[in-house]
Amino acid sequence: MPLIYLKLGGSLITQKDQPETPRPEVLERLTGEIARARRARPGLQLVLGHGSGSFGHVSAQRHGTRNGVHSEAGWYGFAATADAAARLNRIVAAHLLQAELPAWTVQPSAALRCEDGRLVSGPAETVRLALDRGLLPLIHGDVALDCVRGGTIASTEEIFEQMAPQLPPVRIVLAGEVDGVYSSDPRRNPAAVMLREITPLSIESVHATLGASHATDVTGGMAAKVEQSLRMVRVVAGLEVIVCGGLVQDAVFRALTDLSDPPGTMIHAGTPRDHS
Repeated sequence: MPLIYLKLGGSLITQKDQPETPRPEVLERLTGEIARARRARPGLQLVLGHGSGSFGHVSAQRHGTRNGVHSEAGWYGFAATADAAARLNRIVAAHLLQAELPAWTVQPSAALRCEDGRLVSGPAETVRLALDRGLLPLIHGDVALDCVRGGTIASTEEIFEQMAPQLPPVRIVLAGEVDGVYSSDPRRNPAAVMLREITPLSIESVHATLGASHATDVTGGMAAKVEQSLRMVRVVAGLEVIVCGGLVQDAVFRALTDLSDPPGTMIHAGTPRDHS
């Protein structure tokens, strides 16, 4: 059965410049699109993930958790960041369940282990067992124990990257506020053009134009996400990464169901996988 990873970005499901403020109307629409996609493709398997937005990112930046944890105050911040991320997760899970989706949170921090900020083990086996049982495993960006830094942060994309070789998806969908990857920041440059396709050969011509996130984001902006996506498509044969805008009606539904002309920007290693 085809397997797709879907991440709902933190800037999409929360007001990122307002601490701990979710967007319930956006979540309700997105979870409805996910439910419709499952009905349209009955054999589809999904791993769901979401960012921490104005919940975990704000706390993590305040305490400097990403850079390491070595003091009593730092460990308090580590725990507070985990709690903030979990609060948003419960909101997301509640919307998914309300849409009659069997979403089950797999708490990332219990399984995550890092070495100097690099994720070396994660929740893949638990996610595999959940999929085998017909559940929709739900993960999120979270704190992680680190043998060098003490503690750190692992983003949803980093967890996806660590899991993908063990549970290879045909597609990873990264849904955010922006409709795709642009030649420059579309919120500042009206002449910016959306790139329909990015490959390892084309990235050099656009890399300098990719900027960071506008609001607080301790796990990197668009440039980091594109680089991460290119690493994944190099490792997982035939993988496509779709960067699309979740504020556009039915964009997430199309990204989960349209195998020939998905919305947004497609990142791949060369020739996209044949899904037929």
